[in-house]
Amino acid sequence: GGSLTVPVSRVVDGDTFEISVNGGTDDVRLIGIDTPETVKPGEPVECFGPQASEYTHRLLDGRTVRLEFDHERRDAYGRLLAYAYIGDRFVNAELVRGGYARTLEIEPNTSHAEDLARLEEQAGAAGRGLWGAC
Repeated sequence: GGSLTVPVSRVVDGDTFEISVNGGTDDVRLIGIDTPETVKPGEPVECFGPQASEYTHRLLDGRTVRLEFDHERRDAYGRLLAYAYIGDRFVNAELVRGGYARTLEIEPNTSHAEDLARLEEQAGAAGRGLWGAC
């Protein structure tokens, strides 16, 4: 649990960004979703990856976000694991709703898993984003 309101310093890709905190930066990985790769060393750019990355840039560049945490606060790479909100907009859900991300359930951080799965089903049925393109 817990939350933190911080400025976004840089968007890395569709599901990862950096925040400014205590004079430094920290990496944030959005919980419950997975966008196609665009920046993984040695990996090809995946279908709809650039669009997902662009969408996250549009949502987050220059913004202040509210991060909400689930049971585990960091992953094996030391990144913060969070749900991101800009005002009332739930960023993780918007990425799934628009077909920019698939769901990715990793225990124990699953408090929004059912909602995200429902949005994924709707996006898939409507052929939105990667569901229609890939």
